Amino acid sequence: MELLLHYIWKYKLYQHELTTTEGLPIEVIDVGTSNTDAGPDFFNAKVKIGEEVWAGNIEIHTQPEDWIKHKHHLDKSYNSVILHVVGKAGAGVVNQAGQLLPQCELHVPPKLRNNYEYLLSSDIAVPCSNFIGTVPSIHILTMMESLLVERLERKSRDVFRLLDRFENSWNDVFYTILSRNFGFGLNAEPFERLALAMPLSILLKHSDQLLQMEALLFGQAGMLDDSDADDEYVLSLKREYQFLRAKYNLKPLDSFLFKKLRVRPTGSPFLRIAQLAKLCQTIPGLFSMILETEDVGKIRLFFHVNASEYWQTHYSFKDKSPQKSKYLGDASLDVILINTVAPILFAYGLKTGSDSHLNKATAFLETLRPEANSIVSQFVRAGLNVGSAYDTQAFIQLKREYCEKRKCLFCRVGHRLLKEL
Repeated sequence: MELLLHYIWKYKLYQHELTTTEGLPIEVIDVGTSNTDAGPDFFNAKVKIGEEVWAGNIEIHTQPEDWIKHKHHLDKSYNSVILHVVGKAGAGVVNQAGQLLPQCELHVPPKLRNNYEYLLSSDIAVPCSNFIGTVPSIHILTMMESLLVERLERKSRDVFRLLDRFENSWNDVFYTILSRNFGFGLNAEPFERLALAMPLSILLKHSDQLLQMEALLFGQAGMLDDSDADDEYVLSLKREYQFLRAKYNLKPLDSFLFKKLRVRPTGSPFLRIAQLAKLCQTIPGLFSMILETEDVGKIRLFFHVNASEYWQTHYSFKDKSPQKSKYLGDASLDVILINTVAPILFAYGLKTGSDSHLNKATAFLETLRPEANSIVSQFVRAGLNVGSAYDTQAFIQLKREYCEKRKCLFCRVGHRLLKEL
């Protein structure tokens, strides 16, 4: 309820004349700036109460008692409050200096209350799905741009945390994010743990020997300890890993972390590790090329790697396959590019102040095919158009950060619907 009062105050959606509980008329000259941190709810507001103009802060509560409950009467930072706005008026309150504050009862328009309660209580995955298709496309387009930037900024914060961990080594960050995305959701966490357990600096010392890179990755994933395969390839991996593990004092993960059941053969974590090993041979140059290359088609080719010869006839150490090249499929490649290349470009642009890299990240997503998942399907069924990964990433942000959290008051579509329904 208090959030709704904030919303009504911020957008002046009240439909009655404002007065103090003493009967003095209130004219809102400036609602102030919404504050999401500690302190009063709105800073630097300006209101005319009776014949006097007041400049200061606004505090909003569902009921007056909340002022005492939150101990604002003991806090000097609330001495700047010029008006106490409440959903239902009651006993007056004083600030820390002992001054009685003007109080104003803010009524929620019935239609707005009903619409808000409908959105909040709806058991539909997208609460406004019956209405969002009626919003003019120009408003949807501006919202999508904002949502995409929000999503890329959130992913950038993850990049920056890794950048701190790796002491500003972009190659290490890129390797870790790339590895995580080779888990393709189901195995994302164990693949990231694998990257952290297998330092890039050690891996690259053996970049001229693919077998040794495979041995390090499979060994650190705990997959060699579990394997009872006795073909020459697996035995070679075990020999190499036994030596390298001792040399670098490595501690492997438990292989059970990697989900192997109900995974398509082409998504086998064994095959994914083999493909990752091949790609890791190029990482130092790969990150630089991504930064420098403008042609999206060329960037795509950088990731078009085939697993080593053994994997042309295997999906795991036990599961054989007909002779077949084991490149990343187009759909898998799109997932890697969407979740690795675009975020790393955007984060790099933010860190270095490079608008060209920020623009390149969003333009890059516009060239990639839209993702096909349950979230995207929900918005398509609601009547929205999807043309590229730019759109689908925006929809994912909308669903996860607004719809699922029922933050309809902070959503542009929700705002428009609450005002107009």
